[in-house]
Amino acid sequence: MEINFFKLILVLLIPISMQSQHSKKLPKSKVDYASFIELSEQILEYRQQRLIPLETFLEYATEEHTIVLDTRSEAAFKQKHLRGAIHLNFSDFTEAKLSEKIPSKETRILIYCNNNFNGDRFHFASKKTPLALNIPTFINLYGYGYKNVHELSSLVPIEDQRLQFEGDSVQ
Repeated sequence: MEINFFKLILVLLIPISMQSQHSKKLPKSKVDYASFIELSEQILEYRQQRLIPLETFLEYATEEHTIVLDTRSEAAFKQKHLRGAIHLNFSDFTEAKLSEKIPSKETRILIYCNNNFNGDRFHFASKKTPLALNIPTFINLYGYGYKNVHELSSLVPIEDQRLQFEGDSVQ
């Protein structure tokens, strides 16, 4: 009889204990979709003015105080990227990591993604057009205070002789 009584007490107490743990409210996450939409709308026209064709992109890339930023995965970057580009994986964007790679917010930053190159599905696999990495990269750089961002607007054939690549897959 005592064992059954003990089991009965446990059966009654466990749900009460679990309820008190679940009733404690956690703070809201640090995710604010409404602010993201607001920031995206705020820079819509600004970004349009910062879309540049390949000729301008290549010209800017040779100028002082300019970097080419590749935000694809580290594996993709190591395989093949535009010569001279620096890497910071998009998922690693924080104020600290950005300021480590780009100390001055006045630096001209040139960005590109897979969707800017045509003809190399292995190294530059296209994303769905509205999900291209350039878009969140631009928004995030702007949101972190980097306003001198220019985005490659051209779809360039991979064999275009003006492109120079480097990486483990490039001979």
